[in-house]
Amino acid sequence: MKLWGGRFSKGTAKTVDEFGASIGFDQKLYKEDIAGSRAHAKMLAKIDVLSDEDLDAILTALDEIESSIEKGNISFMEEFEDIHMNIESLLTERIGYPGKKIHTARSRNDQVAVDIRLYLKTRIEEICGLIEELLKTIILMSENNIDVILPGFTHLQHAQPVRLSFHLMAYFEMFKRDHQRLTDCLDRMDVLPLGSGALSGTTYPTDRVFLAKELGFAKVSLNALDSVSDRDYLIEFQSDASILMMHFSRFCEELIIWNTSEFGFVEMDDAYSTGSSIMPQKKNPDVAELIRGKTGRVYGNLMGILTVMKSLPLAYNKDMQEDKEGLFDTVETLKSVIPIFNEMLATLTFNAGNMMQATKMGFLNATDIADYLVKKGLPFRSAHEIVGRMVLYCTKRNCNIEDMRLSELKSFHEDIQEDLLEIARIEKCTDAKISAGGTSKENVMRMIEENKKFLQLLA
Repeated sequence: MKLWGGRFSKGTAKTVDEFGASIGFDQKLYKEDIAGSRAHAKMLAKIDVLSDEDLDAILTALDEIESSIEKGNISFMEEFEDIHMNIESLLTERIGYPGKKIHTARSRNDQVAVDIRLYLKTRIEEICGLIEELLKTIILMSENNIDVILPGFTHLQHAQPVRLSFHLMAYFEMFKRDHQRLTDCLDRMDVLPLGSGALSGTTYPTDRVFLAKELGFAKVSLNALDSVSDRDYLIEFQSDASILMMHFSRFCEELIIWNTSEFGFVEMDDAYSTGSSIMPQKKNPDVAELIRGKTGRVYGNLMGILTVMKSLPLAYNKDMQEDKEGLFDTVETLKSVIPIFNEMLATLTFNAGNMMQATKMGFLNATDIADYLVKKGLPFRSAHEIVGRMVLYCTKRNCNIEDMRLSELKSFHEDIQEDLLEIARIEKCTDAKISAGGTSKENVMRMIEENKKFLQLLA
């Protein structure tokens, strides 16, 4: 008989059992469910619902059950629907009558809510740790490539020269924000829902502050109805995960482009590349492509839970059982993507020569030449128009601005002097960006040092 079967005159159809059971996936929460049951049993003993003997029997049996699960000696039963009722059934099977008392003053609604929060708290800490390792790699690569210059792009067109370390540190800022978002999410979810009952609280004088301390929560939820209905924290995590994956996808896209023969800016290490079954010469950036592809499944998991929750009335509805599989998938995706991306990035070979050669194309110094004219007293729009004519002139003659003779340069404006040729040098253009946050060497070194301090605070 079902643990809730007293009101029913016959059992559910086998197809209903199969359709409604969640044990196939929520068994991942066994540790969290047992932890919640331990704390709940201690609290019940504290308010004299359980005797000391009952508590000892329950705690001993829960320890044995957890050990047996970890050894693979327990097969969960579909007829018990979910991890909560499977654990409770195993407990009652081992110790009898005291096991039937464990569900006093709680519901599966607040059980699953606390299980998911416990699960996510641990996984967010793990994911943040992986992000921290990636940030360290980016810092190291930025330091090692401080003098490498490449074209910066807008619209995938050559724009202005930048330092490679400057480009890498842009991604550092993105991943740093991801870390901060996840930490903020963790702070908001650090609230205990256990003790809320099915939706309205319980008639027992439960000590929820005690439960919070036992389970490591910062505070207790204030509204029982919200406690069991809330999946905001899960949606927030999925949203943060989607933004994180978007950053990985952008980075991978650039590396894939840079890895092409047309660019030749990077070469993937053999250990993080694959070949072709028919073309012997191929070396494909499959790791980067797979990461880019996995972004879609994380987005899908976010849209899935948003759609599940979008029109649910309060409080718990069975629809909410659909919150877990996408969550587990996102967590496992992040835990596989972050370390392998970090390994792939750390083993990249940057082709500094090709990067520098690419700065000779696309008139990357045009803005600096316009700024030169502005400093001679011209309005920027006038200077912009003059340099635009220079670019058109050079395009027709297949040359660069710095290749022109002084007499040619002066034909565009009489105030142009020979010092323009020095100012137009790519290295000079790069280091001329002295505004805070710019790509000058001094600025980039400052970025690196500031972000080292950020990492130290996390240690």
